[in-house]
Amino acid sequence: MESHKIILKPVITEASTAELDNKRYTFDVDTRATKPQIKKAIEEVFDVKVVKLNVINVKGKPKRMGRYNGYTKKRRKAIVTLSADSKAIKIFEE
Repeated sequence: MESHKIILKPVITEASTAELDNKRYTFDVDTRATKPQIKKAIEEVFDVKVVKLNVINVKGKPKRMGRYNGYTKKRRKAIVTLSADSKAIKIFEE
């Protein structure tokens, strides 16, 4: 699996932006990707050193549209902690 296809998008929430100062970043990743693949992809794409990686499988929420019931898409979330000497990832282009 290619590195650019593993990392789908950054997760921008109030809690995740508060952790940016501690060099902890949150990304949505491919549901089929393993921890070593995610770590390698982030190190290749952003040219950083990953110290810790936590992966969470998020189930889809039940939703209704009229009389039809369904679920939102399931996703996989990766929380990445970078080393202290590693450069910061630019999520917001300045």
